[in-house]
Amino acid sequence: MKDLIEYIAKALVDNPDMVQVREVEGEKTTVYELRVGPGDLGKVIGKRGRTARSIRTLLNAAATKAGKRAVLEILE
Repeated sequence: MKDLIEYIAKALVDNPDMVQVREVEGEKTTVYELRVGPGDLGKVIGKRGRTARSIRTLLNAAATKAGKRAVLEILE
């Protein structure tokens, strides 16, 4: 799932080298922290958060298929 987030984010931003995804394992849920370059944050979030919501939907679908729970946090 980390690779899925990284692939989507790199396709959206201008500086794909600045994309970092960190995986934090919890008891029941895995948290994925996405960091992008300074000018690319708006591209990942999208208008009214639509792009971010879409990425989270894809992540939840992949996690459910694998029998897990996942949360995406977009950090500055």
